[in-house]
Amino acid sequence: MKQSIPTYDLTGITQHGILIERIEKRKMSTEDNLFDKGIHRDSHYIFTFLESGRAKMMVDFKTIEAHGSAVFFLLPGQVHEGILMEEVSGWFIAVKADLLSDTVRSVFEESLVDIQPVSIDDDWLEKLNSCAEILKRSCTEEMLNSKEGFLVVRSLINAFTGMYAMVFLSENKCEISTESRAVQLTRKFRILIRKEFKTMKSPSVYAGLLNISPGYLSEVIREVTGKSAQHWIQQEILIEAKRLLSFTQLTVKEIAYELGYSDHTYFSRLFSRTEGFPPSEFRDKNRRKK
Repeated sequence: MKQSIPTYDLTGITQHGILIERIEKRKMSTEDNLFDKGIHRDSHYIFTFLESGRAKMMVDFKTIEAHGSAVFFLLPGQVHEGILMEEVSGWFIAVKADLLSDTVRSVFEESLVDIQPVSIDDDWLEKLNSCAEILKRSCTEEMLNSKEGFLVVRSLINAFTGMYAMVFLSENKCEISTESRAVQLTRKFRILIRKEFKTMKSPSVYAGLLNISPGYLSEVIREVTGKSAQHWIQQEILIEAKRLLSFTQLTVKEIAYELGYSDHTYFSRLFSRTEGFPPSEFRDKNRRKK
């Protein structure tokens, strides 16, 4: 049987699309089903807020480490694994993407820099902690099962994640822009790619879905990101290829098929041209030692 990368969602844990847990002096444990799942993906966002302690994890081939007071988030679909937790106190919040506002999602999903933990000062520590505590107290069955109560919970989710976005933007010296049509189109384009890259590989197809011309799409994407539309499509394909090469037993031919290529030699040439070596060599260099 071929190995696959497990994907976890919140079904079975909660029917409301949000999970919030208070962490106190937590260490990594094999009995800790919430944090120690091995290599996996999640179909939701994860927001980790450290008040103190030290945590380390692997996220898409990179080791991420946070210590002291810091915030960090994971996007849906990123392959990750917990490596270390030492005396961690803070909050763990998992949220379905459709509960977040478009403005907040655009901050996280349009990022052109590596997502790294961001240290926070005492003022942000107090604000985030207060909001998380109110959110935790509000996530009762009574609140979540009533229309009005759920609106309150969703507003608190937006407040908490909005503060996350502000911290992240402040660290990376960029701004939220809800007015620029170019930024709005770029956000929509990149969200579409994440959903459709296995079946749609041409910028012109995405332009059609966005009701704009291919030329205008190319112009906008390059203006906002500095890269071509085709670059972002290929990046999504390549990161998924690397995940499958590193964390599954699928052959290169099977991976090519999984990614929507009927001609596996074309996929291998694309990978080699972009990465500088063939998929098999990447696998040899990066496969996890069992």
